[in-house]
Amino acid sequence: RRQRALLWVMLLAAWEAAWGQLRYSVPEEMPKGSFVGDVAKDLGLQLPEHSDRGVHIVDKGSTQYFTLHGKTGHLVTAERIDREQLCERVQQCVLRCELIVLVHNPLNIFHVDVAIEDVNDNSPTFSKALLDLEIGEWTLPGARFPLEIARDADAGSNSLLTYQLSSDPSFALAMKNGPDGSKPELALERVLDREKQDSFELVLTAVDAGDPVRSGIVQIRVTVTDANDNPPVFAQDRYRVSLREDTPPGSAVLNLTASDADAGTNARITYGLGTMPSKVLEKFVVDAESGSITLQEALDFEDARKFSLDVEAKDGGGLVAHCKVDVEVLDVNDNPPEITVLSLSSPVSEDAPVGTVVALLKVRDRDSGENGQVSCELSGEAPLSIVASAGGSYKVVTASALDREQASEQRVTVVA
Repeated sequence: RRQRALLWVMLLAAWEAAWGQLRYSVPEEMPKGSFVGDVAKDLGLQLPEHSDRGVHIVDKGSTQYFTLHGKTGHLVTAERIDREQLCERVQQCVLRCELIVLVHNPLNIFHVDVAIEDVNDNSPTFSKALLDLEIGEWTLPGARFPLEIARDADAGSNSLLTYQLSSDPSFALAMKNGPDGSKPELALERVLDREKQDSFELVLTAVDAGDPVRSGIVQIRVTVTDANDNPPVFAQDRYRVSLREDTPPGSAVLNLTASDADAGTNARITYGLGTMPSKVLEKFVVDAESGSITLQEALDFEDARKFSLDVEAKDGGGLVAHCKVDVEVLDVNDNPPEITVLSLSSPVSEDAPVGTVVALLKVRDRDSGENGQVSCELSGEAPLSIVASAGGSYKVVTASALDREQASEQRVTVVA
């Protein structure tokens, strides 16, 4: 059987030679004039020593790439051949030449197939230098995100790619197998927190299997998008401010500011007043954008000495923070004393003893502190005097003996 198989191989080779079929291979990118094959020897031709007209290429398209030396019968390259330019996306790149032998009669035409072998002269490339990804901080570990596939213009093992990812504990490289081959994916390893780190810089490297090895890279920028996981925060839970009661309406009371660790609309804060008595809401207003509290109506210490405001700060995601603002109203001496005559004894007998009570007065001042401390005196000349009594009352009493014949009426003014 072995002898029979060997005989068939020999017959097949003889048949190919008889029909003028030769096969050669040459690496791409060889310099001009590189040896491809000895056509004369392989065809068993005897070429004349002093003539260059033994064998010629008759296919004009092939003369661009190959030259045949008529004297030696050697097939050589006519220029540097770029396999990727010549046979883009073709696994087997073969060029065919047609030769004519001029020294034989009859003339014969031979076919020569030259396989252009790939060399690893192309690095893997990505279509972009930078790949932007957005990952929400609410994304659970294990989620995968497709990455770009690198392309390598070479063929065979020179175009077989493996991928590597720069080290980062938050991410890992995963490969997804499919009918079109393996594709790189970015796998999330742990929960992201935008408030701690809002972006990551990674490098994806594609490495081919050629010798020497070639590689290409793409930068990966991961932006962590915000989840509304942080409520607004006031600097203080309670604020205290004092206003004179004569502060004009329109005056600024306090500028409040809340902060939010989130971003975008989740960090946009609007301000407002909570549920409070209408009396408070009529006196004060808060600017929704700036948080500035303004006095709307005049204050009256005698009417209300203190206000407590509940201020809200709400972010774009609906989370709310509260703080208290205590407004103390400071008294101003804007009320005169009030004198009330509680009783008046008139007429008075002229023989009434000294110290007889003529009138009982009540003196009151609505102000407070020093502004509400009152002193009284009598204005005018009369045998009367004023004496302080308990509870802010005063007594007008006779200070000396009365004589109706000298003065039948006495008139004085009480000044508080």
